[in-house]
Amino acid sequence: MAKRKATKRHKIFNLLLIVIPWLSLLFIGKRDFKRYSFSGIFIVIFEIMNHLYGHKRNWWKFYDKKKSFVRDELPFSVGPYAPISMWLLKISEGNFKKFVLLNLIADGAFAFFIIDVLKKFKIVSLGRLNHIQFFVYLHYKAYLLYGVQYLFDKIRRYRY
Repeated sequence: MAKRKATKRHKIFNLLLIVIPWLSLLFIGKRDFKRYSFSGIFIVIFEIMNHLYGHKRNWWKFYDKKKSFVRDELPFSVGPYAPISMWLLKISEGNFKKFVLLNLIADGAFAFFIIDVLKKFKIVSLGRLNHIQFFVYLHYKAYLLYGVQYLFDKIRRYRY
């Protein structure tokens, strides 16, 4: 029985999903990179645990057959989560309302628009979650991220 490989489209998508967000951090600045990297790494680790749980529960499905966490979910965790989290923390600069608004926009765009685009490209679609449940799954972590950064700043004595 031969192993099924990821399609070329899926491999290119995964590569871009990881490389582009991390390259964007070249523009965040050394000070901000240091300031927000702990929270970014924390949220990636937390997201990997969430993805493992969602993978087991079939909350989404990838079109390439044989399920593979490393090929399917892991690029979503490693790629955009830390860089986007770091950018959102930087842009909001300690303003909780602004942080929540930015996260509502980003999570809403992904849950209600981008996921459908990914479905059209036959990368991933929602399985046992509907769009609203998927939005909640994405969005609740924003509060955890902000709390971790708040505590980290308090310990490191950063001022807004």
